[in-house]
Amino acid sequence: MTDIERMQAIEITSPGGPDVLALRDVPRPVANEGEIVIQVAAAGVNRQDILQRQGLYPPPKGASPRLGLEVAGKIVEIGRDVENFALGDNVVALTNGGGYAQFVSVPAGQVLPLPDTCSFEEGAALPETLFTVQQTLIDRAGLKEGETVLIHAGASGIGGAAIQLARLKGAIPYCTVSTEEKARYANGLGAEATIIHLKEDFESRIKDLTSKRGVDKVLDIFGGDFADRNLRILARNGTLIILALMGGGDAELNLMSVLTRNLTIFGSTLRPQTPEKKAEIAMHLKEQVWPHISAGKYRFPRLRVFSLAEAAKAHKTMEHHTHFGKIVLQVDPGLKP
Repeated sequence: MTDIERMQAIEITSPGGPDVLALRDVPRPVANEGEIVIQVAAAGVNRQDILQRQGLYPPPKGASPRLGLEVAGKIVEIGRDVENFALGDNVVALTNGGGYAQFVSVPAGQVLPLPDTCSFEEGAALPETLFTVQQTLIDRAGLKEGETVLIHAGASGIGGAAIQLARLKGAIPYCTVSTEEKARYANGLGAEATIIHLKEDFESRIKDLTSKRGVDKVLDIFGGDFADRNLRILARNGTLIILALMGGGDAELNLMSVLTRNLTIFGSTLRPQTPEKKAEIAMHLKEQVWPHISAGKYRFPRLRVFSLAEAAKAHKTMEHHTHFGKIVLQVDPGLKP
């Protein structure tokens, strides 16, 4: 256990733009029963952080009010009733908030070993995307070998993870992107075909690519006017998975098509899931995905790295929608696996 009682953390001074983020001196968290305190080497930046900073996404009851949903670092304190971890272990974790800090306390069920093949910065970019894709596309939608899936925003963190988990399952991933550069990136991750949706009609392309059959699953982050088009490209018994609503929450849908073609629509957010559910997802990742990462069969996302003090700059970069891969805060550059 570390004897450090204070730490540096990013706090939201008031709802607003990136400049409301401030680096503050605050008490260091402790490990309660079933928890682990991690000395943070790096923390992932996600769109939920942007929404929370703007006052549009309040944290669930009992969660930390601080930003940061994923981290990588070393274990420095272990609470009661925690097994299979030791002080000094290199780990990654899905947090309940508070990752933009030098230390964070996390339920032990949401902690996974840092793969030998990755740095702390690469590790910090894994939990949020992999937990999300595993829980939705793999566990709930049941993507199987030989099935097809359209992944919107294939060059995003979620998109890149979905392409690769689909390939690991033996499925065929198509994706949409906004630029030629992002198309090359998604192709490098394993996309069967990429569609530049600002230039091409993804509905027509998918019909051509699948000989008019359509795809078995669609993983969507846009909503809005994408919604009904997503339904039209689904094969019979297909599933539309909604993870975000970047294009708006209002949509006009042909429900007769849903009824007659036996389609399924579901939405999901990760943060409100119970600790038990998150621990279950972590177990599935450890069993099904971690061996592939350790074997070098998973390509880590392209990273944009900022210091903890540059959190506002990192948020501005994400809001400009020009990056791809993942944005990561380097909290402690001196901490090495």
